[in-house]
Amino acid sequence: MQRLKVGGLLVAATLTLATTSCKKEGCTDETAINYSEEAKKDDGSCEYEETVSDESTVVVSSNITENTTWTSDKVYVLNTRVAVTSGATLTIEPGTIIKGEVGTGPNATALIIARGAKINAEGDANNPIIFTTVADEIQPGEIDSPNMDANLDGLWGGLIVLGNAPISADNPSVQIEGIPASDQNGLYGGADASDNSGVLKYISIRHGGANIGEGNEINGLTLGGVGTGTVIENIEVVSNQDDGVEWFGGTVNVKNVIVWNAGDDALDTDQAWGGTLDNFIVIGGESTDHAMEIDGPEGAYLDAHTLKNGSVKGADNTELADFRDGARASLENVYFFGFADPATDGRGDFSLSGQASIDNYGLGFISLSNIETTLPSGVMLTDVFKEGTDADATNVSEGANTVGANVGEFLGWTLSDKRGELSNF
Repeated sequence: MQRLKVGGLLVAATLTLATTSCKKEGCTDETAINYSEEAKKDDGSCEYEETVSDESTVVVSSNITENTTWTSDKVYVLNTRVAVTSGATLTIEPGTIIKGEVGTGPNATALIIARGAKINAEGDANNPIIFTTVADEIQPGEIDSPNMDANLDGLWGGLIVLGNAPISADNPSVQIEGIPASDQNGLYGGADASDNSGVLKYISIRHGGANIGEGNEINGLTLGGVGTGTVIENIEVVSNQDDGVEWFGGTVNVKNVIVWNAGDDALDTDQAWGGTLDNFIVIGGESTDHAMEIDGPEGAYLDAHTLKNGSVKGADNTELADFRDGARASLENVYFFGFADPATDGRGDFSLSGQASIDNYGLGFISLSNIETTLPSGVMLTDVFKEGTDADATNVSEGANTVGANVGEFLGWTLSDKRGELSNF
């Protein structure tokens, strides 16, 4: 009989075994094996039965509290919100597939790397690590799904990495959006700018963004207070119901990101993120709001970030970018194309929202350099680039751009490439 290690537990194939916990206080879910009648507030410690449905599928139902490895010959199914807790490391082999059960509200599935925990998920160009929904029939060794429409979203939660790096908020540490306040594993932020949450390389995150409340969904990849000791490279997010990638403060640097068909913003920055995103592609969809939403600080702490070497393809309803609430950021070597005429529906523009952002642009805290765009016929730069930002943009013929992303970094291993979405880049 094969034995599988899940969340620090040995589980025999074809059997359902109950995990044990020495912590009996704080779980308010009556279906959990460590439910406490005395607990008045859930603290995220609930543990459930671990089930292995067959020798190739492992159902993960409780937090990971010790060093654990997920192997590429198995499919791992998240049937609840699973946290890697402080002090533990989750290692995921290249080519491993992780699937999230369908769920909304407090039942939304997600994988959380809590503060003090680590994830070592190093895929490669031939064997990306794929996060998707249980509705996806993809199996180990495959990159393209045999059955999923690429536009389907909201079918599970997402991947959340939290750290101890500085954030700009009312408090030094706060609860990440998308996770109930009762779950202490959702806290992020601190004073360690070089904090290390592990490694993410060649990761494809698909069909997520489950709704946990009115207007509150989970991002494809959420980075909260993640420090410079963390390595994040070659990330794809496809059809997430909320943002593709969102940074909440922190200092982490990120390379080679592609977001296709985000349901809200493709790239969203908040709380004075202080890192750099180098080499990115955004492909807008019918529901994509902004290709980039750059938000300002929410507390006294100030920092600025840079987004450089990007190619952004719009859609009829997509806006290029919005710098809001006193944002501080630099945009360098970025090419925008495929956007609609703003006069058609009030979309398709590049804006500075609020006097604080307008002032920051004048003071140089918002910096734009080598910005190229292909405008719709009859549209002027001033129609698209607001508040004087047209001075930093150049209109070029489609395909004549001299700046933009290195598309080669996304070939072969992404669903975007497999479905032909990179042919115009």
